[in-house]
Order: sequence, then structure tokens, then C-alpha cells
Amino acid sequence: MHTASATHLASINNQAMATEGIKLLVLDIDGTISGQSNTISTPVKQAITAAQARGIQVAIATGRMYRSALRFHQEISSVLPLAAYQGAWIQDPATQKIHRHLAVSREVAHQLLDYFEQPQLRSLLSVHFYINDQLYVRELTRETQIYAERSGITAIPVGDLRRVLTNEPTKVLALCDDTDVIDNLLGNLRRQYTPAELYLTTSVATFFEATNASVNKGTAVRYLAEELLGLQRANVMTIGDNFNDLEMLEYAGIGVAMGNAPDAVQAIAQWVAPTVEEDGAAVAIEKFLIS
Repeated sequence: MHTASATHLASINNQAMATEGIKLLVLDIDGTISGQSNTISTPVKQAITAAQARGIQVAIATGRMYRSALRFHQEISSVLPLAAYQGAWIQDPATQKIHRHLAVSREVAHQLLDYFEQPQLRSLLSVHFYINDQLYVRELTRETQIYAERSGITAIPVGDLRRVLTNEPTKVLALCDDTDVIDNLLGNLRRQYTPAELYLTTSVATFFEATNASVNKGTAVRYLAEELLGLQRANVMTIGDNFNDLEMLEYAGIGVAMGNAPDAVQAIAQWVAPTVEEDGAAVAIEKFLIS
């Protein structure tokens, strides 16, 4: 009885110490701090501000383009570099310094384009190439127009995407409303490319994304924490909602999944918050960092 009580007390103390030791909070955007409205709700903004008032630095790690994520970074008054494109592009908006930019090789980009343009896939996919923080597409499909409007960016139609591959793309995305097509795409290309060759993920069920093999949100958060701030993983809390958040949830001392996250993402998190529409990020911040 005494031993069990001591163990329980130690567990409580360890959790309290971990919570007290959080110095960096890293947030995903879509499905985490921004839902259907494409904005950050007042309760979430208030919780972020309260965490910052306690000396906790707050950063964003997103699959979005840098230019698309910038307004969210500004809205939460972050003073840290912004990790965009799953962390492939890390830039400080205050100084414009690009801390990291890891691109997909032109050779691999050509290979992916060849794959996407197979007869059975070409008409199903909207293919996006992100080069120098600009979005290039073959044509303006309905899916691309919806994406561009939500992202607050302009897509540039070029016809044959090979024309823009004089530069290496930061990210390659294939978009399809049929989630089975995306699932099959992910499975097939994961058999074709090892994790050492290409990082493949989905940020939402309709987005297949490919980046440099060294890129994921986990390595981006590690860079912010360890290289820039001199922190350890125990000092970090992350909140995310999808498969592209897995690595940063696993890295952090406290990894929180949203209630709208797929079951496999929730399973690896230390805690599951309410959904984005229920201001789950605010609930998580209040639970671990404020209360």
C-alpha cells in the first residue's frame, strides 16, 4: 500500500514537473487552431496569450505555404521562426532570415510527375508544385481554386509542370476529393520510395504530400527547441490533428492530439483534446500550461 501510494505520488510529481518545465508550445494550424471558419477563435487566442504571459514561447508548424501561414503567425504574436511546408521551410518573419530550406530533388519531382500523369490518375488529381513559396499548377481545377481561396494565395497555371522544374520544389502535393485515391497513392509511393528517399504523408485525407526525406514537423520542432532556444524535448508541448503531426507529437514532452484527429494519431498522443470546433487547443493549453 505504501509502495503503491509512493509510486502514484511520484507519477503526479513527474507530471507536474513536466508541465512546469514547458517553455515552448508548437501548434499546427488547420484542424488544430483553425477549423471550418479558417480563423483562430477568441478562446484559442486568449489561451495562447495567457501561455505567452507565463513566459512560454509559441510557434507554428504547418503544412501550409509560408505566405499562407504568415497571418496565423502574426495573429498569435509569435516571435519565433515559422515552420511551413511540414518544416521544409523555416523562416523568421521579423528578419526574413530563412533558417532551413530542404527541397525535393528535380529528379524525384520529375518521377512523381510521371507517376501522377499516368492515364488512370491524370484526370483524378490536381497536382501542386511549390517553388520559392509560389504555387504552380497544370491548370486551375475546382479543387485547386477552393484550396487557393482558403489559403489566401494565387495559383499559377503553367500547363506542363516540367517547365517550372528548373528549380527544386519545396513540396509536391496531389489533391483529390476521393480519399481512396489518396490512400492508394500514399501506399503505392511508400513502396516505391523509402523514408530515407522521400517523406510522404497526408495533412488532410484529400492531400497527398511529398517533401525532402529529412523533413517532418518533428525535426522542425527539434530545430526550434534545441538549436534556437537551447531546450530539451521535455520542455516542449505540441498540439496537432493529423498524420503530418505524428513526428512532432512523438518528439514533445507533452504531445496532444485533437479530438478530430484520426484514431491512429490519437493513439500516439499523451492526451486527446476536444475537437477544433470545440476549441480543443484552448482546453489543452489551459489544462497543461495555465491551470
